[in-house]
Amino acid sequence: MMDMDALRRSIADRLSAGLQTEVWPRAETSEEVNAIVNRLQLEAGDDLDKKLIIAGFTDHTIEAEGMPQPCETCMYYKVHARCCDLPELMLPVEPAWSCRLWRI
Repeated sequence: MMDMDALRRSIADRLSAGLQTEVWPRAETSEEVNAIVNRLQLEAGDDLDKKLIIAGFTDHTIEAEGMPQPCETCMYYKVHARCCDLPELMLPVEPAWSCRLWRI
């Protein structure tokens, strides 16, 4: 199994290489969050690329409706582990990255 730092580097490489993810629309309602989480459960499994695509990951902060949405300010972000703790993702991330499941 890949360690978290190696996995974080692998994700960074995929994103910087131009992996096209579903950045928009952002999940702004509970229904939209649930729809994306359901897709992650049904379609992604352990497929890293599918997780990144469906969740709309970017290697930079996205601003939506005037509000920056970096991982580091998301309720699912674990500061000391630098990871997303959303059960359907559970991925190491960088603080300035973003995904469309961002929540405060």
